Amino acid sequence: MTDTPPVAPIQGAPLIPVRRRRPCGLACMLIRRVLMGLVVLWAISALIFAGTQILPGDVATAMLGQQATPEAVEGIRKELGLERPPVVRYVAWLSGVLHGDLGRSTSNKQDIATSIAPRLANTMFLASVAAAIAVPLAILLGLIAARFAGTLADRVINIVTLAAISLPEFFAGYLLIAFFSITLGWFPSGSTVSDGMGLWQRLSAIALPTATLVIAVLGHMMRMTRAALLNVMSAPYIETAELKGLSPWRVIWKHALPNALSPIINVVALNMAYLVVGVVVVEVIFVYPGMGQYMVDHVSKRDVPVVQACGLIFAAVYILLNLVADIAAVIANPRLRHPR
Repeated sequence: MTDTPPVAPIQGAPLIPVRRRRPCGLACMLIRRVLMGLVVLWAISALIFAGTQILPGDVATAMLGQQATPEAVEGIRKELGLERPPVVRYVAWLSGVLHGDLGRSTSNKQDIATSIAPRLANTMFLASVAAAIAVPLAILLGLIAARFAGTLADRVINIVTLAAISLPEFFAGYLLIAFFSITLGWFPSGSTVSDGMGLWQRLSAIALPTATLVIAVLGHMMRMTRAALLNVMSAPYIETAELKGLSPWRVIWKHALPNALSPIINVVALNMAYLVVGVVVVEVIFVYPGMGQYMVDHVSKRDVPVVQACGLIFAAVYILLNLVADIAAVIANPRLRHPR
């Protein structure tokens, strides 16, 4: 069997330039993320609408009661537009949302956007206060745990945060009410706020729900911060910095933390999204006038437009915070702009 001789290149043949794929810059990545977020939000809107349509029972019958006549039920169905095909109703609802019209509540005929605005502000205020406490505290505890890894301080911090993660929100909330409200009488058990209250009065009113949310998210952020720092501190350049005689805190602050920011930013943003979206249970426990309480009240009334609007707003906030996390992670770590 003879070997095939190599084929020599044709003399004088023009060389065809190979086009290399240009790296996508920050603006390109931002546009991609925004478009992807819009597609996901559209898909979620379809799921929310479909989920509310397949619920058992009939909205008109639930509004009028079991003793309603068929004529009255049919009149309500026509008034609400329920006789139209689901696809037509979905397109009409989505078109209204795109124009800023969330519809009207079927239980009290009020404009949903007008009713949601102050409650959304209350929810964002509660989540912001909880985030302002939880994020710096989690990063500080993560830095301490990473600096003293394997010591008693590290073990105590890990045990306490793991216990906090294991506590369900409703259980932690009831424990805080029993101790700080009933036993000590320091804070009210219900978190009622109004427009005329000052900042200190508002902070005092939301002290217990804020503490509950901090307990819920603190452990996860702390453990992720610790893990990211320990992963970076095993790199050779950290050992070089230590051999130069830099103090351990300076090594962590100047060299380890900047390179560990990307996963820390992601976990912080995810927990911030959880503070806004997962606040429903806490608002119900403390009777806080936020979006979560508003949605639960109207679920019991089978107020489908309100449930759809609240679900869509929660989804939009979650997607927006994830988009912010992606952008912040890319800014903190430029290597993410050129994935392999």
